[in-house]
Amino acid sequence: MRKLKLSMGILAIVFATLTVASCKDAKKEQNNEEEHQSEMSTEENHSEMNHDNSDGHHDEEATHDNSDGHHDGDSAEMTSEARDIAVSTQKNGATSAIIDAYFQIKNALVTDSKENAAKGGTALLAAFSKFDMKTLTDGTRQEYMEIAESAKEQAEHIVENPIDHQREHFETLSTDINDLITLLGTDKTLYLDYCPMKKVSWLSETKDIKNPFYGSEMLTCGNVKKQIN
Repeated sequence: MRKLKLSMGILAIVFATLTVASCKDAKKEQNNEEEHQSEMSTEENHSEMNHDNSDGHHDEEATHDNSDGHHDGDSAEMTSEARDIAVSTQKNGATSAIIDAYFQIKNALVTDSKENAAKGGTALLAAFSKFDMKTLTDGTRQEYMEIAESAKEQAEHIVENPIDHQREHFETLSTDINDLITLLGTDKTLYLDYCPMKKVSWLSETKDIKNPFYGSEMLTCGNVKKQIN
């Protein structure tokens, strides 16, 4: 009887030992699985942070596909190279309404006003609709129509979008209006300003730098590149 009790005691100890070992192995396996899942999650997060923008979201410095009418590229000084426009030196007052509407947009962006920028976009569309193309020669009409088409597209986006997108389209609009002035001339004294932070230019009616691309964030960032008239 004593031997039987001793044998049963030994079996109980062995069973307990195997049970503890099994629990430890199970815990170790669970910890390994959790660590593996954690590593996979970290890799996925890292992958998301370094994605290739194929989901449609763009980083600030990513290349824009221009599908919304916005043109990329450094424009340190707006020129007519892309359109190959002959420079006009005439004092033309016919472009004044268009230029004034452009300044309405520019000054609204300077004051960070989405609403007033949209009103300026509406005014610009109206100014283009009232422009008399009969005053244009055959040599300038086609070039004017190309500029006007692009400018009106930018104005439509400015009317419909939040201020960050308004500023993006204002960049292309600035190039369009500068090309228009190059093509047809103006009777206004204007200034071509340059923002070194964004490497873009815009037109102003005053010498004072008031940056429409940053507004109150960096109002005086920029310099005058040249005077027109």
